[in-house]
Order: sequence, then structure tokens, then C-alpha cells
Amino acid sequence: MAIATSQALPNQTQKFILPGCHSWENFKTIQTVMDQQSGLRITYLDGVIELMTLGEHHESIKSMIAILLGIYFWKQRIEFIPVGSATRSSQEQAVSFEPDESYYLGEKKEHPDLAIEVNITSGSPQKLEKYQRLGIREVWMWQDEKFSIYTLNDQSYEKVSASKLLPQLNFSLLEECILMPSRLEAIQKFTNA
Repeated sequence: MAIATSQALPNQTQKFILPGCHSWENFKTIQTVMDQQSGLRITYLDGVIELMTLGEHHESIKSMIAILLGIYFWKQRIEFIPVGSATRSSQEQAVSFEPDESYYLGEKKEHPDLAIEVNITSGSPQKLEKYQRLGIREVWMWQDEKFSIYTLNDQSYEKVSASKLLPQLNFSLLEECILMPSRLEAIQKFTNA
């Protein structure tokens, strides 16, 4: 697969899959080189390496989700540890990836309780497989201007209508506020609800 060399527009997200099956060692070498490139993510699953650039729109949505969730945790007095897009990796599970946002609820554990993926173009079904291998309890996927919520049950994810981790969270309000053009008005509306 040829990789385009043209500069991505600030609002675009681009994905590239490196052809072939790569060993973990090969992946770690590529990851070390790519770590020096800002705005580039690299994931690994069963020998497949995917590179992704992040556009401004992606980062704006991701940041607004983090701001609003921080407000929600504060209002509900929920102890949380935000760990953003820290790399989740396991050679034994043949997986390495970075969620857009992630949180430990309560205390720190082996892996975060909640992970959030922002998909501006299209989501990959492999994304849930990555989270499942590490036992992350809940994954929220933002796509088409709304959330899809997945809860881990018996080693597989089930799509649910409400968060099991945060059952009181009003997702309709959250989605509305994420999409508001004025960030100040969105924060005020979310805080006052």
C-alpha cells in the first residue's frame, strides 16, 4: 500500500495500514521511530500495524469530551484518574494502542475502567478487539455525532443504551453539548443541568 506524502489538512484524519504481518519486535522498532512524530498514532493487533494522523476536528471533539466528563465527575463527586491517550500494550496479547481518552474510576488498576474512541471518518471493528484483550470494562465510541456504548461481559462487548459505569450520565445532553459551537455555552449548559 502506498502512503501518501502530501500534507494532511488540519481537519482531516488519515489512516494507513502497513502491509504484511509484523513481529512484535518490528512493531516496537517502528513505534520508537514514530514516537518522535507529533500528531501520529500507531496501533498493533496480531501483526497488523496501523498509523493514523489526527486532525483538529478530532482533537476538538476529544478535548470537549474530556472537559465535560471532568465536570461530571466533579459534580457527582466521583473519584477518577484521567490518563488520556496513554499507550495500552501487551506483547502476550499481541496488542498496543492509544485510546483518545481513558479513565480509572475510583483507584488505579492494571488498565483503565473506561476508554473513549473518537472516530471522525469510520470506526474499525478491530478497535473493540484491542480493548477486549486488556479487559477494559467499558468503551465509548463517538461516531456520526453520537456515542455508542460497549460494556464488557464474559470476555466480549455488548452494545448497551446506557453506561453501566456511569448510569446517571445524560448522554443526550453530553452529545448536545459536545456539538455546540460555543464551548463556553456548552460548559455552562452541561454544568447547570
